Amino acid sequence: MFNRILVANRGEIAVRIMRACRELSVPTVAVYSDPDADAPFVRYAHESIPLGGAKLSETYLNIRKVVDAAVKAAADAIHPGYGLLSENPAFPEACKEAGIVFIGPPPAAMRAMGGKAPARELVRSLGVPVTPGSEGIVPRVEDGLPIAERIGYPVLVKATAGGGGIGMKIARDPEELKAAFDATRRMAVASFGDGRLLLEKYLDDPRHVEIQVAADGHGRTVHLFERECSVQRRFQKLIEETPSMALTEELREEMGRAAVRIAEAAGYRNLGTVEFMVSRGHFYFLEMNTRLQVEHPITEVTTGLDLVQLQIRIAAGEEHLPEQASITRRGHGIECRINAEDPAKNFMPNPGTITRWDEPGGPHVRLDSGVAPGSVVSFHYDPLLAKLIVWAGDRPLAIRRMQRALAEFKVEGLKTTIPFHRAALAHPAFVSGNYNTEIAASVKLA
Repeated sequence: MFNRILVANRGEIAVRIMRACRELSVPTVAVYSDPDADAPFVRYAHESIPLGGAKLSETYLNIRKVVDAAVKAAADAIHPGYGLLSENPAFPEACKEAGIVFIGPPPAAMRAMGGKAPARELVRSLGVPVTPGSEGIVPRVEDGLPIAERIGYPVLVKATAGGGGIGMKIARDPEELKAAFDATRRMAVASFGDGRLLLEKYLDDPRHVEIQVAADGHGRTVHLFERECSVQRRFQKLIEETPSMALTEELREEMGRAAVRIAEAAGYRNLGTVEFMVSRGHFYFLEMNTRLQVEHPITEVTTGLDLVQLQIRIAAGEEHLPEQASITRRGHGIECRINAEDPAKNFMPNPGTITRWDEPGGPHVRLDSGVAPGSVVSFHYDPLLAKLIVWAGDRPLAIRRMQRALAEFKVEGLKTTIPFHRAALAHPAFVSGNYNTEIAASVKLA
């Protein structure tokens, strides 16, 4: 096991990882920007090192600064969290040069699955269904028009380097395609420094279902079942649940096997997520996120596995994965992302100072949080404040438990997504389990 782990992330993500490290008796090191100097994750770490500055580019995305901090703190491993540098192959390469273990997949696997176009080609070669679309990069909108006509509108314009719902727009006719192409390219260049685009068919009645995979480096790759994340706004997830009501047992097993094959073909090690779209009983590969996901806790509460500790043990070289047949789950898990956003104003970010923060509790209620009363939520960073997770023996009770927990959750000083969650969980389509990725648009706030 490692002697000291630096956590190259912030907020609730950093706290979540540090808690796993404490249970493994491994000291942790935090790195922080100027606005985060008094943040709870900085205080929670055994040691903290300032990065200086406020912008992501000069702090949490600055590979040199982060690696230098790890060397200074004598950390022998770095956990990237999820988001930020977690899917940048240059980061594990810099860690290796400094003699530090990167807790995540190898750079080659990141590159194999990080670009959407080459990932689609790899998956197609395995015989796994891929959403109909362009065979590769679409350099100009003029090249995309005949492709859109062939696969049929509506189509999705996607940045090949995108992630987290950023860099995607729907086009329902040629004029919308021209506007979406230009807008997506500008967004992709600004967000990822990469303006390459591809086209995909936007499916009818689409549901977003992902499979958690794990590979231990000793020849074993397994899946830890699925999570449904169809409640989204602007392609970014708001509510996740497991099991998914969209899958039959046969489809679940088929998707699990496909996810394992994809991970093996990419030479994957550690934990990752293979994302699919499900439409009318068929599934299609969407992308692979070469990191842990924000919604991983619902897999933890239904399987009993600590996924962050599993990541750390795999990176430390321990053979820790059970056989596929022995991995089971029970009950139902739901997660709501509590963001500093105003759902009444199209989910606009709502930075500010938290003046009240009353957390919910009770049996099988978990809150992963990185803030407290008095915390300043900066416009510089992601608006995610916390993840509220519940478990119950069945789905109806899980929904009621989440509603109860949300009613107890009191936040003042800024707007949050709590009112949206309460309305979404009461929506007849969600209650029935028969919903798709367009449900958020039909949720009416009280």
